[in-house]
Amino acid sequence: MSKKKRPTLQDIADRVGATKMTVSRCLRGADNVSEKMRERIFAEAEALGYIPNRAPDLLSKAKSHAVGVLLPSLTNQVFADVIKGVESVTEHAGYHLMLAHYGYSPEIEERSLSALLSYNVDGLILSESQHTERTLRMLETAGVPTVEIMDTHSRPFQQAVGFDNVQAAYDMVREMIRRGRRSIVYLAVRLDARTLQRQEGYARAMTEAGLQPVTLRSEQRSSFSVGATLLARILAENPDTDAIFCTNDDVAIGAYFECQRRGIQVPEAIAIAGFHGHDVGQVMVPRLASVITPREAVGQRAAQELLARLSGQPLETTSIDLGYRIECGGTL
Repeated sequence: MSKKKRPTLQDIADRVGATKMTVSRCLRGADNVSEKMRERIFAEAEALGYIPNRAPDLLSKAKSHAVGVLLPSLTNQVFADVIKGVESVTEHAGYHLMLAHYGYSPEIEERSLSALLSYNVDGLILSESQHTERTLRMLETAGVPTVEIMDTHSRPFQQAVGFDNVQAAYDMVREMIRRGRRSIVYLAVRLDARTLQRQEGYARAMTEAGLQPVTLRSEQRSSFSVGATLLARILAENPDTDAIFCTNDDVAIGAYFECQRRGIQVPEAIAIAGFHGHDVGQVMVPRLASVITPREAVGQRAAQELLARLSGQPLETTSIDLGYRIECGGTL
């Protein structure tokens, strides 16, 4: 699969009636370009989806044998597992990874994507399925194989590998309801697209059972301490709560620790379930109820699909769902 020809400095220069050097100076932030010309240059660069080129000219026409990976977090075990899966495939194929971190910010994702593409990576693995208009323009301009991971519910840019977060949350909450829980609160942290998808599944399960959905939100980074803080809020604001469904295991374990500290019996008084099946939750006593997701397998399959397309194979399916498993553990 050959790389798509990208807009150049000369393309912008031809459109605005300036020299290539003037365009280059302007985009680098020089102050010796008139304000009117500056506005025209940036407008054309935006319209064309211009991507700076930091790699030698040779690499702009050939394979760099590099795959760009955009991650929302460098500390989250979920994405550490994904990277392990990706590397198990790319390393043997002679590709190296270029990682960029964007902290769940769409604007930072834009800048990180631009940086990766400027080094002419051969393909991309993205951790989001929702992007800004500028990000989508850059992806169209780059024309490289792209795989989005961890979400098969949304429509992908090219291809998605993961699982349905809405259905997974729905299935877990349905199991909680089946076991007799009626006042179930959802703890949402970060408020990224996948957190909101899980809220959708939670709310659907509650509504279908004739129960009232209640969500407590926090924009803070997922952590045990955030889970403990939200548990304290539940006890203060919703004292009748008999179950908690958390957007991930960090929050669920933090809520469990706070129950222990307060002498609240789990699951007798309050049942707790998380999402992803982190190792710590699966070895604690009692074992944490969680949606077990195949993170490493997602990374492996994403890399396999990407390399297959780089070798010239056609895109056979736009969405690959690797499923999940409901683990009831000892906290339901």
